[in-house]
Amino acid sequence: MTSNAHSSRSLRHHPGAAAVALVATTVLLAGCSSSDDTTDPLAEGKADGSTVVVGSNNFAESILLADIYGEALKAKGIKVSYKPNIGSRETTYGLLKNGSITVLPEYNGSLLAYFDAKAEQKSTEAVNAAVKAKLDPKLTLLESSAAEDKDSVALNQETAKKHNLTAESTLDDIKDIAPQLVLGGSPEFQTRQQGMVGLEAVYGLKFKSFKALDAGGPLTQAALKKDTVQAADIFTTDPTINRDKFVVLKDPKNLFGFANVTPLVYKSGLSKEGVDALNAVSAKLDTKTLLDLDDQVQLQRKDPLDVAKAWLKSAGLS
Repeated sequence: MTSNAHSSRSLRHHPGAAAVALVATTVLLAGCSSSDDTTDPLAEGKADGSTVVVGSNNFAESILLADIYGEALKAKGIKVSYKPNIGSRETTYGLLKNGSITVLPEYNGSLLAYFDAKAEQKSTEAVNAAVKAKLDPKLTLLESSAAEDKDSVALNQETAKKHNLTAESTLDDIKDIAPQLVLGGSPEFQTRQQGMVGLEAVYGLKFKSFKALDAGGPLTQAALKKDTVQAADIFTTDPTINRDKFVVLKDPKNLFGFANVTPLVYKSGLSKEGVDALNAVSAKLDTKTLLDLDDQVQLQRKDPLDVAKAWLKSAGLS
């Protein structure tokens, strides 16, 4: 099954992203995170050739991933500086092309949609090949992790328990009960292929009704928790999945495309040892792990740098 990437996810904003970004920015400004480099993140100009510059976009998960990448490189004796909390993909892509950033955590399907919103996504490998064909020749993708942050249909605990559904259940498994369920999500989720249109066309799901809320944000989370809706569009690394015991249904036909966490790099700025270090991170990082790490940063309010270091140690990467 093929599908188009959801282009509105270009910055991967998370539920409560504004509050999370404020917390993250406060931590950064307090000097408690990776950003001991106080240079303007938007300032251009290459670092000296011995320094790898790791950038991040302006949301909590990207900052965490940048810390993981940076600390993994440091563990190999590579000199690292950070440009955290940058804005849009348009900005970060420009900084990568001119060598101001060496490494950036990306999401392969979202990056492909940035280049071609109608591009088909058949597999992680196919998505990466398509991205590489469109990248500036000075840039490349490294190996993708299994970790994905993308749309999903999640059930609240009460509904999942009632119908004997678990984290191993798929969207196919709710075909018979969908007419009993109210589905919640952003207004556009009701009309797009990677939403109700595709859920019916690909999986044959016809829900009782749809309730317009927000894009996986606090309104959707609250409605799902309170059983105002029984199913909702929730991003797969949203920490409320753990906190509120939501059950995310698997998407075996890849309706929601691919969003594998993948390092995007300025080729001449990263040594073979650096490439190997980041590929080793990708080999260890899966969605459940990233969800747990996001939980620590966004809900438990732990410093992302501390969380990154602890995970790298536990994974044998530092």
